[in-house]
Amino acid sequence: MATGRSTQLTRQVGEHLVAAKLGRMGYVAAPFAGNVPLFDLLAADQRGFTIPVQVKAINGGSWQYKADTFLEIEIVDDFQHVRGKKRLLNPDLVCIFVLLRQDEQDEFYLLSYREIQQITFERYKSRKRPKKPKSMHCAVSPEDLRDFRDRWQLISETFDKEMPNPTFSSGRVATRKVL
Repeated sequence: MATGRSTQLTRQVGEHLVAAKLGRMGYVAAPFAGNVPLFDLLAADQRGFTIPVQVKAINGGSWQYKADTFLEIEIVDDFQHVRGKKRLLNPDLVCIFVLLRQDEQDEFYLLSYREIQQITFERYKSRKRPKKPKSMHCAVSPEDLRDFRDRWQLISETFDKEMPNPTFSSGRVATRKVL
């Protein structure tokens, strides 16, 4: 069973591995040590534009999260009814799932929040949970995310998304909002 210390170390190692990989790709990455609710680090390109990045690290097994982060779920008489997808604050948020390996052959899976929401919507079914009817627990395994492995181009694609109005009438360059 994981202890609080080992969980923190897993999180820390995952975030720093992602920051190092982003650095090798030419981006500046600054981790926040778990103090920001929606993201774990910011990556900046050479123009100074930034994107938030969420990192989820495990040593084995699957990544755990709550389905109601992404779905509208109503509970009636202990039966969960999936009513649809939630409106996401930042559907393009980059989320990197890290599987730490003993031999340092770590695995990285890169998805947008919108893609995680779609996977959750397809997998999480309306039902009555036998042991804890109100639990929204959900999990994805590396096998579930195999199509997203080493999809580092998501970072550059996110930076390259067109800004609707790159300059103001004053000629100043517009900056991208983080959230």
